[in-house]
Amino acid sequence: MGANFAYKNTRDLQFILQEWLPSEEIFNYDKFKDYYAKEEIGLILDPILKLCKQVVEPVAEEVIKNPVKFENGKVVSPTGMGDLFKRLQSEGWGTSNISEEEDAMVLPHILYAMIWELIGAANPSLTPYIELTDGSANLIQTFGDEQLKRMFLPKMMDGSWSGTMCLTEPAAGSDVGDITSKAYATSAPRIFKVKGSKIFITGGDNDFTENIVHLFLGRVEGARPGTAGISLFIVPKYWVNEDGSLEDNDVQTTGIEHKMGLLGSITASLTFGENNACRGWLLGVNPLENEGKGNGMAQMFQMMNLARLETGLSALSCLCNAFYNARDYCKERIQGRLAADPKGNRVAVIQHEDIKRTLLLGKAHMEAIRAMMYKTFFAFDVRHHDPDLETRKKASELIEVATPLCKAYTSDEAWWLIGEALQTYGGYGYMNEYPIGQIARDVKIYSIWEGTNFIQSMDLVGRKWSLEKGEVFARFLQSIRDFYASNQSNEDFRGEFAILRQALEAYGEIQAAMQAFKSENRLEMIPLYSRRILTATAQLYAGSLILDQALLAEKRIKELGPDHYDYPFYAGKVAAAKYYLGNVVPNVMTLALIIKNGDTSAIDIPSEAFDY
Repeated sequence: MGANFAYKNTRDLQFILQEWLPSEEIFNYDKFKDYYAKEEIGLILDPILKLCKQVVEPVAEEVIKNPVKFENGKVVSPTGMGDLFKRLQSEGWGTSNISEEEDAMVLPHILYAMIWELIGAANPSLTPYIELTDGSANLIQTFGDEQLKRMFLPKMMDGSWSGTMCLTEPAAGSDVGDITSKAYATSAPRIFKVKGSKIFITGGDNDFTENIVHLFLGRVEGARPGTAGISLFIVPKYWVNEDGSLEDNDVQTTGIEHKMGLLGSITASLTFGENNACRGWLLGVNPLENEGKGNGMAQMFQMMNLARLETGLSALSCLCNAFYNARDYCKERIQGRLAADPKGNRVAVIQHEDIKRTLLLGKAHMEAIRAMMYKTFFAFDVRHHDPDLETRKKASELIEVATPLCKAYTSDEAWWLIGEALQTYGGYGYMNEYPIGQIARDVKIYSIWEGTNFIQSMDLVGRKWSLEKGEVFARFLQSIRDFYASNQSNEDFRGEFAILRQALEAYGEIQAAMQAFKSENRLEMIPLYSRRILTATAQLYAGSLILDQALLAEKRIKELGPDHYDYPFYAGKVAAAKYYLGNVVPNVMTLALIIKNGDTSAIDIPSEAFDY
């Protein structure tokens, strides 16, 4: 069966926007003030919830029955995928957020993200098409001239055309600077002939859009080697003539990957210019007029950074849906008797201690990650729309630091946490009749997409720690210290704030130890520990955020009392925060001990030892 969409409501999403984050700041920006108020968020999210259950989920079931195929050189998509993509685009749930029309009603990015969380849970194979089309359209919006915007954006916004990010090559994966795709100047100053091969291109082909717009990295003949000489091109599957007509552009699909998950999302191998007839429009500077330097990598990182955040969001969608499915099963499955009442009646398994612990394990991680994720999406809206330069700078700093956390921590934890959700089913969890096995297969790619999580960790430790001579990251940590200092005497959470203080101190020890390794020129210690440091960083930050939510929830509990219909929601927020601080955040202290001990067994072991 498909990944059953098990979201019951949007209560936690509404809590984030209506109660926790100061979203009135966003809804008061000129871009949004005439259309929205934070009190009306449910009027947007609840219909999307209904749409996901009635329209999006059935297509996901079709994906499992009839996954994408490649027959006679043509891609065959699962029934309904194309119609669903076009519907969501045309109704404004996709790339219409880039519209610059004065009367265009667009959504704040944080609200789009919430919509995409729901859609991604209902049909994980669908969101890559939406997010990649959105990202590539945004690149054209930012770097294209008016002619290119008119040529491509309307068709991408209404779902007639889709978009991709074309980076990876057979001999150049994460080492993007080693790409061999070439571009050759023509008599037209912005048009280049393109030649090369790309692999693992998500959405690289389909049978439901009239054109596919590839944002293609290549090196202009004569440009510098390495990343400095790379340029970015718009290379459509079908060339767009001045009158709007289309003609073949010598872009060919040579095959599709056979994946363990996301069976409705095409991942294609493509050749460009096999017949020397592929053309593309250059975005940005011409390296032949700029000392051989292109700016393709800088441009692509605009799309890539947002894509990394959206990858984490997709992992969150799968994680939440897995635990919501597990919750429903555990409420219905009757088995066993309580340890405290061995002669009593058989009970639903949700009443057993270890099952409740497992479900709370999931709930705590889900809500901590959600807090971190939407705090970062909130910063995107601030960075784009706030009139104050200093406020935008602070938001940009948070995005820089939090993006690798949101991408890597979420996708790393989702994989094993979904395994825990599956465990609550007992033997039935291993059966295809239940959805969590498929969710697990779908979620695994997210720790690999958009730069493996090791790359994200090296970005954090190697770059984000050092931004502005370390001042950016120091301000990030100081914000957590300030939160602790303002709330440490709270009687309801005294123990949790004590743990947060210990984690802050331990994190300082981690940084000091890594700096010592660096000063001793033991640079191999950085990649040895970087992934675990990223995990600890996310746990420290997410722990402070879920604790901040718990302060608000405890206040609501005292105002409403236990008989109020919303009491279980707020009580759950408090329990999730206490569990996360008590059971997850202490990993920061453990890692500090490990790093200070300086274990190098993983480096010292001979490679040949793995043969035995």
